[in-house]
Amino acid sequence: MSDVEKAIATQLANIEKRSGKSLAELAALVRASGLAKHGEIRDMLKRDLGLGHGDANTLTHHVLQSDGASAAAGHSADEVLAGIYVGAKTALRPIHERLMAEIGKFGEFEIAPKKTYVSLRRKKQFAMIGPATATQVEVGLNVKDLMPTERLIELPPKGMCNYKVRLSNEAEVDAVLLGWIKAAFDSAG
Repeated sequence: MSDVEKAIATQLANIEKRSGKSLAELAALVRASGLAKHGEIRDMLKRDLGLGHGDANTLTHHVLQSDGASAAAGHSADEVLAGIYVGAKTALRPIHERLMAEIGKFGEFEIAPKKTYVSLRRKKQFAMIGPATATQVEVGLNVKDLMPTERLIELPPKGMCNYKVRLSNEAEVDAVLLGWIKAAFDSAG
């Protein structure tokens, strides 16, 4: 079980304790509500059970099995990538492949496919790669103390990544970008 999976399991156990209901009971409550949209369910859990936003969001994903890992479960990385880079986004796949080839030179890491991106992990996640638009791939980086630039955009604190870079073509997989990704790789242990 990865650190992220352990954290989610702990969070779900804490939700059970605080609510006084098992996950099965909470799932039944969600189903009985008749709500189908993630945001509506999350807001109902916050309102009716007094859950915080993060707990309500995690519980909603758990009940709907709508988190990226659940959506990718049972599919090979290639199948997930074929689903991510489909239609107008098909032309972005070579950028993704080039990134992965270059990052593979850094050493061993885990590839965790999600519904709309892939997570790259060592002891912790160091990068996320996936299409941001029909014309750009986004690389999210988990690393501290990089100097933001016009290209390296710093993100608000407490998000999934500290920085992001958008790429429109393979030529943008250059030494500067790879240096930022290598810093994230190294910091992930």
